[in-house]
Amino acid sequence: MSRTTRDLRKKSPIRKAPFVVITAFLLLWLIGVATGEPGRVLEQAVQVCLSCIGIG
Repeated sequence: MSRTTRDLRKKSPIRKAPFVVITAFLLLWLIGVATGEPGRVLEQAVQVCLSCIGIG
């Protein structure tokens, strides 16, 4: 059997899972930035690096 052009133009259903995951990521990212987590992570990284070379 041959496919008609109408069969080839059928739209595939939109997957919802990627949108849910991206939305959850953005929400958690915004909460983290609003509470100052990037500064805390950087502060801890500096402490670890300084202690590794024997300064801190």
